[in-house]
Amino acid sequence: MSRILCAWSPIWAIAAWRRRNPTAAPPEAVPFALLATARGVRKLAAVNEAGLKLGLRPDQKATDARALVPDLATADAEPEADAAALTALVDWCVRFSPAVAPDAPDGLFLDISGASHLWGGERGMVADFRARLAANGLPFRCAVADTPGAAWALAHYAVDGTIAPPGGQRELIAPLPPAALRLEPEAAAQIERLGLKRLGQVMDLPRGPFARRFGQPALDRLDQALGRTKEALTFRRPPTPWFARLAFFEPISAPEDMARVAHDVTAKLCARLEAEGQGGRRFELCFHRLDGKALPVGVGLSLPGRDPARIAKLFVPKLDVIDPGFGIEVVTVEAHEVEPVGGRQVTLDARQQPSAEDGLAPLVDRLANRLGEDRVWRAVPAESHVPELAAARARPLAPAPDARPWDPETPRPVRLFRRPEPLEGVIALTPDDPPNQFRWRGRTHRVRRAEGPERVGEEWWRRDIGEVSVTHVRDYYRVEDQDGARFWVFRAGLYAPGQAAQWWLHGLFG
Repeated sequence: MSRILCAWSPIWAIAAWRRRNPTAAPPEAVPFALLATARGVRKLAAVNEAGLKLGLRPDQKATDARALVPDLATADAEPEADAAALTALVDWCVRFSPAVAPDAPDGLFLDISGASHLWGGERGMVADFRARLAANGLPFRCAVADTPGAAWALAHYAVDGTIAPPGGQRELIAPLPPAALRLEPEAAAQIERLGLKRLGQVMDLPRGPFARRFGQPALDRLDQALGRTKEALTFRRPPTPWFARLAFFEPISAPEDMARVAHDVTAKLCARLEAEGQGGRRFELCFHRLDGKALPVGVGLSLPGRDPARIAKLFVPKLDVIDPGFGIEVVTVEAHEVEPVGGRQVTLDARQQPSAEDGLAPLVDRLANRLGEDRVWRAVPAESHVPELAAARARPLAPAPDARPWDPETPRPVRLFRRPEPLEGVIALTPDDPPNQFRWRGRTHRVRRAEGPERVGEEWWRRDIGEVSVTHVRDYYRVEDQDGARFWVFRAGLYAPGQAAQWWLHGLFG
């Protein structure tokens, strides 16, 4: 069951105005209002607490307000700035819920289903929410219920901080006035003129006569508040600016049609990227079915790109998992990790030296999207003299890091084992000499040539130097056996009388 938190500030516009004009804000004790022009008439757009206590109210004519409160301080309202401030507040509220919807001009809804336990319950969540808003000078009234309509009614007309138990909003909104249904002022006033002062009385009326007398919108609001019908909230999701959409007059379902529209919508987005000199690393294509279900597929590029044919070609193998159902009515595509991409000039010797976009990049992209991005990578130098820590994974075509390159005077094997393998039957003339003979995987190798030693010590700031626990010092040798095979072996630890040396194979050359 969903739970909705509604927050409403009767003086939101005043609070937002004060934050924009801290030096011009009048004291709390002075009645203050913001003025707006509607149909050529100056009216009060918002009133502070002092003005409300004196009988002022929003939507009141400015002349009537000044006649009632001669010392009323006023300033011009800024609706656009208030809307921007409310949007910023909605974005801030994602710390409490990922689904936040503005309720212009002075409220917002939060879907807190499955999130309130992080604050020890709904009451603790509301208390923290209110405290943080109050610390920023934003007084809000809050309420929690199963439906947005009930939460709105309780926040506006019930005791501040009311939390309706699951399924218990009917009893709590029954004593509230008809205006709590978010009706038009004329409809609410007409209901009250008929003697219906409480929503409980409205709920007891027959549905047919009620809808004929006050209209279907009034009945819909009542059903939404009671949870009889669903109410769709428009949750704010910061949209990516790199977005394209295609809608179809008739739904499509054939695989060839889906492949064609994938290219068309990608071409539409890539045209924008090219016009602004941008390229994307990740693209997400989404098919929207008639039943409202969205079916996304994504691809990635090794280099920022905007070639629609190349990107659409990566999408095609993934379309097999898309079930069109009764048809696809809309297709969208988004670009992520967008960054500037410079123009590329084709030279006369392009056939001999193709660019990365024409040569290796398409192959890397096909492999990465088929096998997975984490399975296609290249090794780059890392700042460490310990062999197993001297390499790191990087994107195949990413620029080289700032780390120093590998030392050509101390070559490393092409194949480095994940964990060194122990050697048996090692024979060495002296403790510091390379081995003359060793046995590995059941086969004896006689050493014809050897080079070394290269001493490698443990990095003292790292007590764990890999998956294999060996002594702190290693003496490495490059050796070649009677068949020409080359090995990288090391002796672990320093020589100690009476203790046999431990030899390991760490890699293979060639």
